[in-house]
Amino acid sequence: MRYFDMHALQAALDAKRTALGLTWAETAVQINHPFEGTPSIPISVSTLRGMTAKHSVTSAVVLQVLAWLGRTPESFLTPPREPAEEERLPDTGPAHVLRLDTLALYEAVNVQRLERGLTWKQVAREIPVFTENMLTNLSSGPLIGFPRVMFLTQWLGKPAAAFVRVRSR
Repeated sequence: MRYFDMHALQAALDAKRTALGLTWAETAVQINHPFEGTPSIPISVSTLRGMTAKHSVTSAVVLQVLAWLGRTPESFLTPPREPAEEERLPDTGPAHVLRLDTLALYEAVNVQRLERGLTWKQVAREIPVFTENMLTNLSSGPLIGFPRVMFLTQWLGKPAAAFVRVRSR
């Protein structure tokens, strides 16, 4: 499986920020613009600046950064390759943000698990960074972060965009 490169995401964010002549605070304002009029909590400057210092970054943060960059999650997998059309994230438009549909992801994993006749323990052995409990807990819709989510989508053979929804007010 290919690994989601958080350092490359941070570098792309910083490169666009620098090219536009923005401070980190101004970058946060631009990334958070779609949050206006939604109940979602805006992304802080410290979160944007410190993504590489964390083991996992919530999908809500990464998806909004990717939307601002106009990039797909798969474009940050190593080794890099050109993203496919089906990997494009949905266009959010104003007052909408991207969210990972954890329940849909769980259901897809469960369908494949059942089709292959696997136990949850066997699935966990096949997907690095997941335990049996982490997989079954997805059914209750907990937050899941990057890079972990990308291991699931790769195991499923589906683009991350298949599990991304647009959230409105």
